[in-house]
Amino acid sequence: MADSYPTREVRPRRRGRRLLIVAVILLLVLAGLLVVADRAAVGFAERTIAQQVSTEVSRQNLQASQPEVSVGGFPFLTQVAAGRYESISILLRDVEGSVQGRSVSMPELDVNARDVTASIETLRSGQGDVRARTVEGTGTISYASVAALIQRPGVTLAEEGGQLAVSAPLEVLGQQFTVHGTADLAINEGQVQVRFENLTAEGLPDVPAAQALVNAYARQISIDVPLPALPFELAVQEVRPLPEGLAVTATAQDVPLNSTV
Repeated sequence: MADSYPTREVRPRRRGRRLLIVAVILLLVLAGLLVVADRAAVGFAERTIAQQVSTEVSRQNLQASQPEVSVGGFPFLTQVAAGRYESISILLRDVEGSVQGRSVSMPELDVNARDVTASIETLRSGQGDVRARTVEGTGTISYASVAALIQRPGVTLAEEGGQLAVSAPLEVLGQQFTVHGTADLAINEGQVQVRFENLTAEGLPDVPAAQALVNAYARQISIDVPLPALPFELAVQEVRPLPEGLAVTATAQDVPLNSTV
């Protein structure tokens, strides 16, 4: 007589597996919706902050293109709930300001604000205080702007070996020469000091009168480059030559990123 075995009950197991799959799919959909909502909230905040930054830039009598704002940190919605943001990057292009009746231009001003506080109401209404604990900005002054301030024909500035180099035509004792040299750079009272020393020229007569003329010319092209009042209360701390221009680094502590309305 053949043994008989009870029939396996597979239906409940299959039903449980289906429920698990449905639950996983729902969780994935929900996570996707949260990510979409998070990114949408980021976009709204970036547009709001960009508008407020534009107002602050205009308040400093500067001209610049529309700010490009990027809010760091993920997820964003938890930062909104706390009213505190890890970092906000602000890129201003084609910045121009008038100093002593002359225009000084920066192709870019890159600002990084950290530990930023802003209430939900501020982001919603566009009014209120957006404040950063620390702000660091890096801007580049074009060599064309610096050369225009020197006001000597034929002056060419460039970066060579990490230094600011100059070449310029100069008449010495009735002959035309091209002088070359480098500058010492420093920051003093918000201005960039450019001091040229030890200019040389190939074939220059080795007589005191010729060297005296070159030394006098070095003093003439040594200038203080005035900087426009930077936004966000940024104070210049460092300057260094780069291929694209003089890069200045500025910092500030506990400053508003917008105009208080």
